[in-house]
Amino acid sequence: MLSGYRLMWVVVMFDLPVVEKAERKAATEFRNTLLDMGFEMSQFSVYMRFCTSPAQVDTYNKRVENALPEGGKVNVLQFTDKQYERIISFHGKAKQPANKTPDQFDLF
Repeated sequence: MLSGYRLMWVVVMFDLPVVEKAERKAATEFRNTLLDMGFEMSQFSVYMRFCTSPAQVDTYNKRVENALPEGGKVNVLQFTDKQYERIISFHGKAKQPANKTPDQFDLF
């Protein structure tokens, strides 16, 4: 059985330089790499991915590290699905309903 304490989320937050054309290209490539790894954009520079185990989290942490562009700041946050259940989200001033954990069917 999948436990909310074993299921994990990985959040990649970044602030990358985009002044020069090469910097914009590197930032776009990094975002596209995150999407190719199965991350979903939560906000423009915040991407999230659901993982089924701490080992899978470690794998994605290494993949993100290998994809880092030169310059900028990147933070990787990881937390359990039980912690994610407590997120409070707003769209404008409207409070959004709680996020639902992906179904097992969605995981595999």
